[in-house]
Amino acid sequence: MAETLARDILARNLDSIIQRIEQARIAADEHRIVKLVVVSKYTTLENVRTLYELGQRAFGENQVQQLSERMRETEDLPLEWHMIGRLQKNKINKLIDAEPFLFQSLDSVELAEALDKRLEAKKRTMPCLLQINSAREESKAGVSPEAALDAWEEIAERFPRIRLEGVMTIGAHTTDEATVRKSFETTRKIFDSLQSKGAKICSMGMSGDFELAILCGSNMVRIGSALFRT
Repeated sequence: MAETLARDILARNLDSIIQRIEQARIAADEHRIVKLVVVSKYTTLENVRTLYELGQRAFGENQVQQLSERMRETEDLPLEWHMIGRLQKNKINKLIDAEPFLFQSLDSVELAEALDKRLEAKKRTMPCLLQINSAREESKAGVSPEAALDAWEEIAERFPRIRLEGVMTIGAHTTDEATVRKSFETTRKIFDSLQSKGAKICSMGMSGDFELAILCGSNMVRIGSALFRT
């Protein structure tokens, strides 16, 4: 069960994460800005509010239901909510109605087609990241690295209600740093070739590998568990 942490613990953890992000950022590219998205699925609403008081603004949820509830419960705060988990087609309407700041896990052309259709019906648009399965793991969603450029082009041409803002990936699930690095570098190369087509966000890195992700070119990290340690 998630526990509500004391303000000083959250402040210490947030400061530590920000320092680590900064060190990796400066080592990689001192001109790049790296954004922290706090993954709040395993924590309490009180912790979200405390983190807001400490200066954090961007938060992410893995499930549409929880995203909707959290957005409703924090309507009084100027927060930026991200959908970062796999989206089932039967939850598309709920996601559109929630109006997240960014949908990070657009993982196929098929999902884009279904999403665009519902967006058109509701006369809305949605900013999205194209999810790339650069680790080539069956357990992970996303387009293959080889298909990424074509998928981007097809979505951009065929689905005008989807605003592609960049790419997202999950690092390889292994303790072998070289393999994790390769998965990040693969996505970074794709991101580089898409910048001329409007890609601005390269979302890579979570609690266990965000420093490596930043060194490999990430400008957005998604961190949960590392923030909520006692």
